Amino acid sequence: MAVTGTTPGSPSKGASAPIVSPPRLPGPFNPPPITSGSSPTPPPAPPGTPGSTGDPIKDLTGANRDAYAALVDLFNSYGLGTLAPTIFNFIKQGYGADTITLLLQDTPEYKQRFAGNAARLKAGLPVLSPAQYLATESSYRAIMQDAGLPKGFYDQPSDFTNWIGGDVSPTELKGRVDLAVSDTTQAPDEVKQALKEMYGIDQGAVTAYFLDRSRSLPTLQIQAQAAQIGGAAIEHGFTPAGLAEQFAREGVTTSQAQAGYAQLAETFHPMQAIAQRFGTDWTQGEAEQGVFEPGSKVGGVDVTQKAAKLQDQEKALFSGNTAAVSYVGLSAGSQQQ
Repeated sequence: MAVTGTTPGSPSKGASAPIVSPPRLPGPFNPPPITSGSSPTPPPAPPGTPGSTGDPIKDLTGANRDAYAALVDLFNSYGLGTLAPTIFNFIKQGYGADTITLLLQDTPEYKQRFAGNAARLKAGLPVLSPAQYLATESSYRAIMQDAGLPKGFYDQPSDFTNWIGGDVSPTELKGRVDLAVSDTTQAPDEVKQALKEMYGIDQGAVTAYFLDRSRSLPTLQIQAQAAQIGGAAIEHGFTPAGLAEQFAREGVTTSQAQAGYAQLAETFHPMQAIAQRFGTDWTQGEAEQGVFEPGSKVGGVDVTQKAAKLQDQEKALFSGNTAAVSYVGLSAGSQQQ
């Protein structure tokens, strides 16, 4: 899915400077300082004031009325319609639109709406302009919707604060959502079972797990592929062993895992019987490494050589017996499809 919109960390030319408290302006028209938790509101008109209607549009005239309407429309687009009384108050005190816009950035409502910028500033990242901030949120929201996530799940401004503050690009977010939805939520039941057995992730928590910023995307990608490998093991009657992550890091694909465990389903139990006959064992881990990592060692013993030795002993014991198992190591590279 092509993602449009400005990404965090790359503000366009003309991006706003970091949000700071504006200096007090010279002259007689300085508003009272804005304190945390409240915004200045227009004083009520004295009773009987001629022409007072209680409607700012009707109470303002000319350029003041136009400036009020434009600013209210702008801040409504930010989800900050509650600042309309503050805008009215500043206009009545004689401030122009540019100055009012700067002053409004110091209100608690504005800071809460663009809270991700505070985290960016603290981390030394460039602050996003409102347009950039909203475009990034829009990209996030489109990714969620295209993935089919339910309405109300990660689609509010507060849901995106940490991602914007952490400079998470829409591209990274899409990678996380793809892991959660395409590779897990919509995966076969065996893969979902592997996720639960290997990582303790219940079905309802899959998406939240992969969207968690405390886990790096590369680690999640390995875990998602390990779950695919573990799912192939379960499908063919094996347990999703701890080697799944190791195989995932080495590049074993889902199709290779399916082919490898299909082979193990035919050879594993006969090889176990042979090993027992000669007073040793043949574990699932050895069998898996013989298939996916031929030549690897377990306890200092080359698993491929061990398998070959057991077969030779079996053939010597039952010379001419066609029932003897034939173990063929299948390397990961030979499983490409």
